[in-house]
Amino acid sequence: LIGPNGAGKTTLFDVLSGVRAPTMGRVELGGTDVTRRSATWRARQGLRRTFQRQQTFGWLTVEENLLVALEWHGGGGGLLADLVRLPPRVKRERERRERAREVLKLCGIAHLRDEPAGRLPIGRARIVELARAIVDRPTVLLLDEPTSGLEQSESAHLAQCVHRSAEEGTAIVLVEHDVGFVMQHCARIVVLHLGEVLADDTPESVRSNAAVGAAYLLSLIH
Repeated sequence: LIGPNGAGKTTLFDVLSGVRAPTMGRVELGGTDVTRRSATWRARQGLRRTFQRQQTFGWLTVEENLLVALEWHGGGGGLLADLVRLPPRVKRERERRERAREVLKLCGIAHLRDEPAGRLPIGRARIVELARAIVDRPTVLLLDEPTSGLEQSESAHLAQCVHRSAEEGTAIVLVEHDVGFVMQHCARIVVLHLGEVLADDTPESVRSNAAVGAAYLLSLIH
């Protein structure tokens, strides 16, 4: 999903994820109308997102940021199971840590797992946010400018994470200003301009679309 600043890309993500209510129309997830459902409910149904400004839990370690995304499943047995460390609870905790470390390795940040997330530079924090979004295997993943602030090697790890999630069955939509990244990794591109769909086609067709080129040129002029 690309377009000049102010085209409505992040607003669309806000509506899809439940952060903002639409003024008209509806949002469907898997064929079900979820327009009135909360952002939390949608997230627990597998609709996850990242934000333009990274939103990690800065006081937690990198690994703990990922474990937080798995906690809503519960552990079974309540406080008593925690106190006496019942085998099922221990097993579930081990499985969660194994999954978190698998994703940290995939995203190239396994060496940072014990670092407080709040001490990381912007690029690394953005990778942590992505890892947290995919650790619970989403059905739909919305990525808002995921390569912003990343070095080339970090962008490569991000692309690897995105492709791995797609292979596992996740539908991925990204808002991105790095058109080169979009052209290389996306199968379908939708171009927004002033809240309207200007183009919806393959990267090759969008690249040669005169109206798309004009919209971007006008945005630079203004």
